[in-house]
Amino acid sequence: MYWLELAGEEDAFAAREAAVAATGVELLAPGIARAGSVGGRGTVSGEGGGGSAGSSVRRLAYTRAAHEAVARTDADIDAAAAALDAAPLDRSGTVAVRARNVRNTTGVSTSAAERELGGVLVDRGFEVDLDDPDHVLRALFAAGEREDHDAVRGADGDDADTCALGWVAVEAARDFAPKPTDRPFFQPGSMAPVDARAYANLAGAAPGRAILDPMCGTGGLPLEAGIVGSDVIACDAQAKMVRGTRENLREYVGGAESDAERSAPDWHVARGDATALPLRDDAVDGVAFDAPYGRQSKIARHELADLVGGALTEAARVAPRAVVVADRDWRGEALAAGWTVDAAFERRVHRSLTRHVLVLDRE
Repeated sequence: MYWLELAGEEDAFAAREAAVAATGVELLAPGIARAGSVGGRGTVSGEGGGGSAGSSVRRLAYTRAAHEAVARTDADIDAAAAALDAAPLDRSGTVAVRARNVRNTTGVSTSAAERELGGVLVDRGFEVDLDDPDHVLRALFAAGEREDHDAVRGADGDDADTCALGWVAVEAARDFAPKPTDRPFFQPGSMAPVDARAYANLAGAAPGRAILDPMCGTGGLPLEAGIVGSDVIACDAQAKMVRGTRENLREYVGGAESDAERSAPDWHVARGDATALPLRDDAVDGVAFDAPYGRQSKIARHELADLVGGALTEAARVAPRAVVVADRDWRGEALAAGWTVDAAFERRVHRSLTRHVLVLDRE
């Protein structure tokens, strides 16, 4: 069993993303989830796959780390010390304790917790090394209401009061592309890298998989899919977006579309219509796209609803899963295109923009 240390402020969304890298994810308290196991890329859909244990955790956007569970108790130092004293400890070598008051939701002093828990480990025969320990024991203290969301186990809105003790097993790399304004090609309204990574992950991005973005814009979603090792196919109706996405992919993913021998993921970017993709059935493993925003009624030669509906229909033809991001809920169009809705999220960006995120599976 593992404790997942979540990032950001939207625990249900973070837990749903974590489920691509871990099994049995369940929200326990603000910023803390439980998982039965963590593993390589096969976790997304249950198929076998390469990658060392925890490799997919390192690719996550909204999980800080996974910790091998030692004990769980109330968010109280004395209770945590008693639980640690009673727990089996299958470690040898030097140790250190790192405590965190998650989002400052408890009155626990982290320095006092570290002293008390460190004392328990010393009494049990361990030597403490604060500079370069062989093992780090993480103590996560959290209290408050769990987020309420029907797509995530444990996200029931109930009160929680938890201390989760675990050995640090794997930490997220958080190796995102630079912020959009620092890239070779930029346009206003580009998505933050952490969000693009999460959406790419939800679509199934991983080494050995192929991800399609049929409305790539400046290439934020393809960039993050490529950085985690996916092969990428991207297209856009505007030639300048195609050129810009190529420029960004060359800079941060590497390789080139014509490389016969490459170490970087393969990628292809072309000008095209999202409603008529030049791809065979089941050509890719997942689709992720950020639909056009705003009040405009026409995008290129399509009505907006026809564009999104047509793109969803094509996505269902070429992939078994999709993630759609938009400024409105396109659930009706997704259902009409043959998708089932695995999860839906509303994510506030700023006062005038809330992103609607649909995680879709093909019927």
